Amino acid sequence: MSNVVHKLTKQQIDQLMSKISFDTTNVSQGMKAKTKYKNTSISVYNSNKVMFQGKDAESIASQLLPNVVPAKKNTAKSSNSQQAIQYNRYNCIGSDEAGSGDYFGPLTVCAAYVSKKNVQILKALGVDDSKRLTDAKIIELAEQLVTFIPHSLLTMNNDKYNEKQQVGWSQVKMKAVLHNEAIKNVTQKIDTEELDYIVIDQFAEAGVYKRYALSELPFNSKTKFETKGESKSIAIAAASIISRYAFVKHMDNLSRSVKMEIPKGASNKVDLTAAKLIERRGIAYLDSISKKHFANRQKAENLVQKKHK
Repeated sequence: MSNVVHKLTKQQIDQLMSKISFDTTNVSQGMKAKTKYKNTSISVYNSNKVMFQGKDAESIASQLLPNVVPAKKNTAKSSNSQQAIQYNRYNCIGSDEAGSGDYFGPLTVCAAYVSKKNVQILKALGVDDSKRLTDAKIIELAEQLVTFIPHSLLTMNNDKYNEKQQVGWSQVKMKAVLHNEAIKNVTQKIDTEELDYIVIDQFAEAGVYKRYALSELPFNSKTKFETKGESKSIAIAAASIISRYAFVKHMDNLSRSVKMEIPKGASNKVDLTAAKLIERRGIAYLDSISKKHFANRQKAENLVQKKHK
């Protein structure tokens, strides 16, 4: 048995806990959460350290924390980033998602095709890593991109998300299925003879993605997986902007419908908002607009109980 320990930020821990189900109640002192995933024990501590224990501890850590733990370069299942492909010189489909680390709101996935002749146009528009852009800029860019970029945008609403999670689907599996479906949709809209690469913003090892995708990958030999893909492929950046746009618009509409700001992410502010919604509309309504397995749900219930003691 091997042990792997990583020190994470709070945001990285929230993202990890959104991917698979954790037990946050039956834990030892000093421990925040624990779970068993593919025969690997995972323990999250209050110190923000995460321990993976098991014979596959290293590969599981790499799968669940692709932006923290680099995949081994000597394996075919690792990211192809060591090849240093200059994707913006080629015709590419890129795919990315939004909402996976957010308690409220759906999971949105977009695949977008950017031909090499359109790369400079997108750069001139200001297409960049969506994490660097304001919501207003994302909306502005997305509303332009969807008019001329072949794309497919898929949304898994909260009811469907919770249903899949309840029957054992991890968030990684949900994303793999949606990415693969969106990519297939885009291949129906373009001349695939001109397609050079399909680039997926990596959220799991290639082998895991292919196992979860439920159907054959279109153009498997052309498919690449890249960590921090938005900085390597403008097609991924475009897909990220469109998927983020859909998520932002959903959140704006949700805020208007409940007449209060619904925050993004999974912070303490989210806990407080969820607690208010439980008091105003009940737990069933909260579940209908959120991802039930996030720790925020229990924290919100605890806040309500504490208030009424």
